[in-house]
Amino acid sequence: MNRRAVIAAAPAALAGAGLAQAQAPAAPAVHGTGLPEVRWRVQSAFPRVFDILFGTAERIAARVAQLTENRFRLQVFPAGEIVGTLQVLDAVQAGTIEAGHTAAYYYIGKEPGFAPFTAMTFGLTTRQLTAWFRHGGGNELAAELFRDYNIHGITAGDTGAQMGGWFRTEITSVEQLRGLKFRITGLAGQLFTRLGAAPTLVPPADIYPSLERGVIDAAEFVGPHDDERGQFHRVARFYYAPGFWEPGARLHFMSNLAAWNALPAQYKAALEVACAEADADMVARYDAANPAALRRLIAAGTELRFWPRPIMEAAWRANEALNADIARQNPRFARIMESYNRFRSDMFTWFRVAENSFDNFAFTAAQTVR
Repeated sequence: MNRRAVIAAAPAALAGAGLAQAQAPAAPAVHGTGLPEVRWRVQSAFPRVFDILFGTAERIAARVAQLTENRFRLQVFPAGEIVGTLQVLDAVQAGTIEAGHTAAYYYIGKEPGFAPFTAMTFGLTTRQLTAWFRHGGGNELAAELFRDYNIHGITAGDTGAQMGGWFRTEITSVEQLRGLKFRITGLAGQLFTRLGAAPTLVPPADIYPSLERGVIDAAEFVGPHDDERGQFHRVARFYYAPGFWEPGARLHFMSNLAAWNALPAQYKAALEVACAEADADMVARYDAANPAALRRLIAAGTELRFWPRPIMEAAWRANEALNADIARQNPRFARIMESYNRFRSDMFTWFRVAENSFDNFAFTAAQTVR
């Protein structure tokens, strides 16, 4: 296969996807190619122990190297080796590093409009979010926001629907949420504040020790595969489903804007291709790994629970009010959510017809129909 031809064709192949990203000052051209040797440092927001999350950035790096005949190389660092989990965007914005692989909703303290580009409570699922990004205007809205932070972003992986987290005591009513010290991310933290909890954002590497020492009472992270690797079941027994605040959680490969603009077109295309592949690969890895991990967790004594309907209904009402309040105060968030909610309405209508009706029958029939 002629890799140069593949790279040259990639922008046209991805033109409808609306994906994008970044780079550093060009090095001298390699003799006979006209293309420079480029080296970037990429900071992941995640420790190595979470192999799918951290490994996605490594797989992006390997694919970019392959597509550019090793002329564009990304050196990936785990959380904490250059900056901490919650400082990745700042480091990329300042040019301390050329790029980072992280979740936009970690930075809602800067701008609540970052949240919809990762996950929204009772929002779009992984497939639905992909459709919004690529064909519903989501990528364009994200690009506008990221530019204001000197960043070019490309969607690069999704966890799929997440679990509702680990609790040291069983939760059966809204009243039991009052005062609960809960590790949770995104705007869901503000939602649980309205439900009476005391949310806090703890970096992934600190979840286990925080639960063990009683600094927090509960923590949500991703799902069975990652949660087993984090060993959260050793310090909290009750495992809740679903993570209704993360029906899908999208990550972004964020590049410093000047670094991105300096990249040759072929290198931009290679990065876009690698990130597009990561979008599909990450969720596939989680779907393959989570069933066995959940079985092992339950065999080890984990008690699986589902959120009581009154809690879900209270959360729905509180979430609608929260989003409306933020929209009144923040015009950009209002504009992003107008697009997001319009798309969600269409998706919910369509998925009820085909996907949901199939799921409701087949998933139950597999256990009951003989």
